[in-house]
Amino acid sequence: MLSIINVLSIFFLSFLLFSPVALAKEPFKIGAVLSVTGAASFLGEPEKNTLVMLAEHINSTGGINGIPVEVIIEDSKSDETQAVLAVKKLLEKDKVLAIIGPSTTGETMAVIPIVTNEKTPLISCASASKITEPVKERYWVFKTAPNDYSAVEAMYKYMKGIGITNIGILTITTSYGDAGRAALKDMSGKFGIKILADERYGPKDSDMTTQLTKIKASGAQAIVNWSVGPGQIVVTKNWNTLKLGIPLFQSHGFGSKRNIQLAGKASEGVKVPLGRLVIWDKLADNHPQKPILKKFSTDYETRFKSEPGTFGGHAYDAFMMVVEALKKVGPDKKKIRDYIENNIKNWPGTGGIYNMSANDHCGIDSSAFEMVIVNNGDWQIIK
Repeated sequence: MLSIINVLSIFFLSFLLFSPVALAKEPFKIGAVLSVTGAASFLGEPEKNTLVMLAEHINSTGGINGIPVEVIIEDSKSDETQAVLAVKKLLEKDKVLAIIGPSTTGETMAVIPIVTNEKTPLISCASASKITEPVKERYWVFKTAPNDYSAVEAMYKYMKGIGITNIGILTITTSYGDAGRAALKDMSGKFGIKILADERYGPKDSDMTTQLTKIKASGAQAIVNWSVGPGQIVVTKNWNTLKLGIPLFQSHGFGSKRNIQLAGKASEGVKVPLGRLVIWDKLADNHPQKPILKKFSTDYETRFKSEPGTFGGHAYDAFMMVVEALKKVGPDKKKIRDYIENNIKNWPGTGGIYNMSANDHCGIDSSAFEMVIVNNGDWQIIK
């Protein structure tokens, strides 16, 4: 017969092997699909760096409720097909609890049907409103980048305040450009803005002189360029060279000091609606976002010797939302989704003060922006 000590030993061993306490040491797996390389690497690289830094910090300080976090980062190479393959791998092989990314609108739209079918929360780092709208069809999808409509609203409010009523728009022929173009046109009537010229260009175009000249000839009082990547720099340099005599506004995709560096002196005077991460040092000390912005930006610059820009902030907010959900509800996909929707309220992030709800899976509006101008090679808040 087994002694009572042996019986208790077997029971205790079984408890260790099969109880949630024992299994809890398995890491929480969070996936990320980011444009680390390719045309949108200027987005994906700071997003990747941010996730690496945050995961290391959490694990070095005890994990999430004592459980380590494992972030599995897949490079989409800025390609929609690669993004789809990466998401399938994360879901089928790695069994992740949530996915952060992709970096771009096109890639995000391509993977939404997959995460929806697999009932896995996705927090995109891209900005187009259609990523989370209509919300009923985006039940599992959130995003931390502000809506293009919110950026347009911030821009148009400023224009109205200084008497600009006639503009010309210049948009890139990508999902991001399409979404911005729609927002610029849809919101114009509300603010009494007339679009006198509507010009487009391709992702590989290297000169927009013709389009800019047409906008000037239309009688426009300002130019709005909506793009991310090299096109922003080309437009900025062409605008400066042509000396058109009317201001250039860029989309919030201009939100990295690297763009100022690439455009050089040509960027002087460019106006942009930007989130506060890139201007945290110019905020009042009592601003509710400033402590987060200061710490994240300082930590990132110390580690990577560059600024995170707006884009690293999108990954920061997405990751921290998932971490907070895991702390509260554990490794349950549905509960993680529900927590983000129902409990991210008055939540200071790098992108703004988030208020998620069943009707809003972005959670920030035009109040997340400051109108900023490039002055002496740096950002300056327009008062």
